Amino acid sequence: MYFFLSHLAFSDLSLSSVIAPKMLMDIHTQQQSIPYVGCISQLYFFILFASVDNFLLAVMAYDRYVAICHPLRYTTIMRNGLCMFLVAGSYMVTCVHALFHTLLLVRLSFGARNIITHFFCELTVLLKLSCSDISLNELVLFTEGGMLFFLLFCVILGSYICIGTIILRVPSTKRLFKAFSTCGSHLTVVFLYYGTATGVYFFSSSWGSKDIIASIMYAVVTPMLNPFIYSLRNRDIKQALEVCVNRVKFFNW
Repeated sequence: MYFFLSHLAFSDLSLSSVIAPKMLMDIHTQQQSIPYVGCISQLYFFILFASVDNFLLAVMAYDRYVAICHPLRYTTIMRNGLCMFLVAGSYMVTCVHALFHTLLLVRLSFGARNIITHFFCELTVLLKLSCSDISLNELVLFTEGGMLFFLLFCVILGSYICIGTIILRVPSTKRLFKAFSTCGSHLTVVFLYYGTATGVYFFSSSWGSKDIIASIMYAVVTPMLNPFIYSLRNRDIKQALEVCVNRVKFFNW
């Protein structure tokens, strides 16, 4: 679990670094512009790390399934080689996925003056600015991107259906509490990530203020909250935090 969490933390930090610094600089300087190369680079790394988050959430759901449904075989199934393979595979697939969509966008033509109605270079917003035919881009976005999105979501959903089935076979308060303690943090992150992302990409007809707020949620707020959501449910980290707080109180006194 901690191996996957370390990569999720790296992905969250990278995702926030792709968007937040530029956004804060624009707010501070009031010069809300970005060069073409910078926009394409931001798009590529945003797709990359957002997709890595998606893959890691699915991998962690499988990890939770094995921990609860096959606890005695956990160390045998989730061996180091398999964990490294799952993480490396996630990065490789997402690199190809991000490069594919970026190259499809680069072939398009844009006018001399473009205004992005968003706080970063988002793929669907850039497609609307293009002067070229974007039918291929939309087809790939909703087929390849949609299939990848729903495939990983089905892995998460299937893992938790199996977990729920195992728990409800012999229902007890102790087992329910232990399962929630194991999966609660992951479920919270999944609801935050998939809830806002689904609302933006599949239930939005035009980019308005609600869509921008939802984008801020899954692109900035959720990566920022992930360390707190996972850390505050860890007994060792909570004890270390209490020690730090007590030290600060002692020095202030």
